[in-house]
Amino acid sequence: MKKAHELLKKNGPNSLTPPIKSSEIAKLIRCCCGGFSFLIWIGSFLCFGSYIIEVHTHTDASQDHLWLGVVLIVLIMVTGMFSYYQQAKSSKIMQSFNDMLPQQAKILRDGEIMVIGVTELVVGDIVLLETGDRVPADIRILECQGLKVDNSSITGESIALLRSAQASEGSVLEARNMAFFSTNAVEGTGKGVVVACGDHTVMGRVAKLTSRLSSRPTPLSREIDYFMRCISCWAIFLGVFCFSMSLAVGYGWMNSILFLIGIIVANIPEGLLATVTVSLTLTAKKMANLNCLVKNLEPIETLGCTAVICTDKTGTLTQNKMTVRHFWYDGKLREVMVSDTWRKYANDLGFRNIARVASLCNRAQWAPTSGPPLPFRKRKALGDASDIALFKCMEILIRGGVNTFRNNYIKVFEIPFNSTDKFQVSIHMFRNRHVLFLKGAPERVLERCSKVAFSNTTKDLTEDVKNAYTESCYELGRNGERVLGFADLELSDVSFPPDYEFQADPPNFPLENLRLIGLIAMMDPPRASVPDAVYKCRCAGIKVIMVTGDHPDTAQAIAKFVGIITDDYDDDSERSIVITGTELKNLDSDQLDTMIKRYPEIVFARTSPVQKLQIVESCQRLHLITAVTGDGVNDSPALKQADIGVSMGITGSDVSKEVADLILLDDNFASIITGIEEGRRVFDNLKSSIAYTLASNVPEITPFLAFITLGIPLPVGLICILCIDLGTDMWPAISLAYEKSESDIMLRPPRIPHMDHLVNRKLVFMAYGQIGIIEAAAGFFTYLVVMAEHGFLPQSLLGLRDHWDSVAVNNLKDSYGQEWTYEERKVLEYTCHTAFFVAIVIVQVADVIICKTRRNSIFHQGMNNWVLNLGILSEIALACVVSYAPHMDVYLKTYPLRAAWWLTGVPFAIIIFVYDELRKLWIRKHPGGWWDRETSY
Repeated sequence: MKKAHELLKKNGPNSLTPPIKSSEIAKLIRCCCGGFSFLIWIGSFLCFGSYIIEVHTHTDASQDHLWLGVVLIVLIMVTGMFSYYQQAKSSKIMQSFNDMLPQQAKILRDGEIMVIGVTELVVGDIVLLETGDRVPADIRILECQGLKVDNSSITGESIALLRSAQASEGSVLEARNMAFFSTNAVEGTGKGVVVACGDHTVMGRVAKLTSRLSSRPTPLSREIDYFMRCISCWAIFLGVFCFSMSLAVGYGWMNSILFLIGIIVANIPEGLLATVTVSLTLTAKKMANLNCLVKNLEPIETLGCTAVICTDKTGTLTQNKMTVRHFWYDGKLREVMVSDTWRKYANDLGFRNIARVASLCNRAQWAPTSGPPLPFRKRKALGDASDIALFKCMEILIRGGVNTFRNNYIKVFEIPFNSTDKFQVSIHMFRNRHVLFLKGAPERVLERCSKVAFSNTTKDLTEDVKNAYTESCYELGRNGERVLGFADLELSDVSFPPDYEFQADPPNFPLENLRLIGLIAMMDPPRASVPDAVYKCRCAGIKVIMVTGDHPDTAQAIAKFVGIITDDYDDDSERSIVITGTELKNLDSDQLDTMIKRYPEIVFARTSPVQKLQIVESCQRLHLITAVTGDGVNDSPALKQADIGVSMGITGSDVSKEVADLILLDDNFASIITGIEEGRRVFDNLKSSIAYTLASNVPEITPFLAFITLGIPLPVGLICILCIDLGTDMWPAISLAYEKSESDIMLRPPRIPHMDHLVNRKLVFMAYGQIGIIEAAAGFFTYLVVMAEHGFLPQSLLGLRDHWDSVAVNNLKDSYGQEWTYEERKVLEYTCHTAFFVAIVIVQVADVIICKTRRNSIFHQGMNNWVLNLGILSEIALACVVSYAPHMDVYLKTYPLRAAWWLTGVPFAIIIFVYDELRKLWIRKHPGGWWDRETSY
């Protein structure tokens, strides 16, 4: 033992394994050096490099390169901050486990009772437990008296379990002679030997399992990573291609570098990360107002593509408090309504009989409070869950409460409930006579009765009454209710005088020929909003799987009540199945995968924490985005492994809250539906924002391609492209995050992440192949109009670039023979840049309007997104500032435009709007057709 204590002090066996924390600095470096930032770094170095080369070679050093480099460096810093804000998250899982640990333990060591710290416990110590103690280690019970422990943090069972020194068959978690580390002794006393400490306990193994699980990347992070890699490769390829082509056709290094920078900048959606962050932040704020606390932004979208919800029963689907649901007395079954009061039962003598037994054969009582009395619903009761349910029910339904009986019936003797006899006996003195009250398992009560109470009379117990009693027990038990029987007996004042001393072992009083009073059935009731939430999940194509540690019958009854199981379960059912932990243990991975894939309605009962984790892993092997809800320590491994973990804010343990991504502040399963809808809305709006952003890439890239291949003067410059990407497009792109959901959003099947990407073929086809081409046509049309009005007709522009950019040519003739100096040509060129920029702004207004919806008409969706409306106005206002503000010709090389040049893009904007409305109309009229398959992104 001494050696064990020395090792204990050295290694600390009761301290749980610490987590592996990832470096936040490393996260920041990864964020800033990712594909997006890497490309911007290249662009900034090229800009500064080209500017330095121009200065040292004494060429025309353009300020454009210097300004562009500064802008890109600022963009890198902003991107890094946004990325860090999204990714930074430190793990505190093990601290939450440590907060659950008991601090001291009362032990019997070397013949002496002492109180020591739990870190000093070793295997073989004898631990003494009393009511209210937290179990300091895994203990095998040696002896106990009425000891009950709350195992909800380990197994999820809502009812306190009676312990005994006798071993039982089955798994360790169901052993009656075991008390587990971190559980609470809610009643009785006991003595046990320590069999495991710290990491070796059941809860310790759960803690290690949870801490060692690595976090899975969210679908949204994978989508953004996939998109950025694709767009980066495309931008680099196109930039290098144009760079090579420009060198091949004879342009200098400076112009070639300019093309490279322009192509890269035009392809990169600079506002994407800002749009993603704003979208998720806005949604997180909205969900917080709806009692959903989001700990990390990215998993918000994960809810939207959730295909399976593995939900705990106790505290999630149910209220986690036992409630009386039915009475059976006077031969009739009666339902207890929430609105019932004592007035309903004031003149009911049969109810008075059963209320007397339920009040007196009951150890529950109100917890002492200081200060003014609390309202009834806020008062805390002490005792067993069943006793508390009976106690609170009688407080409401008895005039004056349970003290009406307790003040008149003085308790003189009691036998607590035990697992062997399965009943509780209480003897009270009333008017100098002893009255015996018995409460217990219905079959044990019935076998001890020979009489039955009917109102104020007593009759012989007939077979008809027994059958009615038994049938009621069966019906209530089938509904998942816990049924207790009640009986009483007035003892003879001759045989049992007032000073009689009662004994329990063996009993020196009669326990036969009692009078049957009736039955009371209780259950942990489902939350009122859960059935509707489960139905909405079914409509949205989401499978809800119940995973609980509770009894299979109880789990099945609750599953039927809330709609998880919709048919009568039997062995031949093709839709639903109930699988116990023992059956699950005999299934291999492939069999479990097949089971989950085959049955749309599944309930797992009597499951261990490891089995819950196996169920989640099976769903993920089937490529199903899995959400897990739970509130106990036993749920923490599954919560950590899931694509999104959802914990309860009120009843949830600190551990479950720490590992979860989403916390339901009201413990309401229905709140998840809000999260699913918001997640789908986020994904829709991100797609819309990307479609809007990518569409402007085409009119930004094609001018450079035309510049190289056709040899025309450059239609639009780098500064104007940055004004589009970081200026006019930014607010409208972000404002799409405020767009409300489309009407059919919860009627669609869940998104399949590995098939339906954020940026898919259909979105690229719409943005690049259709809307982008129309926008490019608008820009080139405006460019040609401005050039033609100044004398350069379209046919004269082909191959004009060499003379146009030559500083030595000061007498270049237009189509009408007018001569243009180099400075005059550059003013005209920058005016064309401005006109091209304005044309893109005009058509992008139409583009952002059509991007509000994917299938619905804009007339049905409306223009109620005032952030977007203001964004459109700001887009136009910013275009006016770029064109007309003083000194813009110096800083941005932009010039004022004639009013007519603003109108050249309007017809193309109308074409975009009308075309998209007709496309969406055709899709709604012909779902599944070519237009739906190829353009409905």
